[in-house]
Amino acid sequence: MPELPEVETVRRGLQPVMEGARIDRIEARRPDLRFPLPPSFAARLEGRRIGALGRRAKYLTMHVDGGPVLICHLGMSGSFRIERDGEGDIPGVFHHERSKSAAHDHVVFHLSTKEGRPARVVFNDPRRFGFMLFSEGPPGEHAMLAGLGVEPTGNALDGLLLAGLLQNKKAPLKAVLLDQSLIAGLGNIYVSEALWRAGLSPLRIAGTLGKAGPKARAMADRLADAIRTVIADAIAAGGSSLRDHRQADGSLGYFQHSFAVYDREGEPCPKPGCDGTVRRIVQSGRSTFYCATCQK
Repeated sequence: MPELPEVETVRRGLQPVMEGARIDRIEARRPDLRFPLPPSFAARLEGRRIGALGRRAKYLTMHVDGGPVLICHLGMSGSFRIERDGEGDIPGVFHHERSKSAAHDHVVFHLSTKEGRPARVVFNDPRRFGFMLFSEGPPGEHAMLAGLGVEPTGNALDGLLLAGLLQNKKAPLKAVLLDQSLIAGLGNIYVSEALWRAGLSPLRIAGTLGKAGPKARAMADRLADAIRTVIADAIAAGGSSLRDHRQADGSLGYFQHSFAVYDREGEPCPKPGCDGTVRRIVQSGRSTFYCATCQK
């Protein structure tokens, strides 16, 4: 499933086309994705202008003037394709290849952009694990978003806040960091990378970072900084391009070349002065990559 940097890359790719555009027509080529499309889905959006395209964790939010907020999730295989002037681009880069088959084009937004140029934004999803739902009020109050934790971007997530979130947690550190009710949008790839940057083992009991004292606080500070920077670096690079996936401008995302441990089982640890080897273990059914020598 795409992680936060991938979804943010999609948002930034769609933003220049969709923000300020008028929705002239919507083709809903099937009545459902993971869930049924909202009643009167097309009718409630057509003719309205898109004021803003936002993101909360791994969800995209489309705010239209005088209408409901559209909440979108890409699921396992969903992507948006921008088509204009006879060309098509897929904004964002993903772990798994995105489909371009028209057979899986399920929702098509026909737009008049703010520059007056027509464009189509197509949602394609072979597995149909993605979804589109309406929020009648603020999207943060919708059932899908209401329980989400702090965003791992900006300065909100600092060592003090992280220590409070981890206090008394008896589960392994990596498992707790994947709890979306604590930190929203963190996924398997970037948790592994952040823990390596912070020098912390994924097997460490999470609550040890929430104890009183300078040692625990220093670990929490290091981890909070590592989470923020690894997410920011991945967004700047366009996400984790592990296949030949392209962004809206046709360029590849290159954060994959900066992976220190993820998917590098058996390779030497790249940390200067460390003679360890990257290991792979399975936690809660998911692969974890780390260096047992420098991550304690």
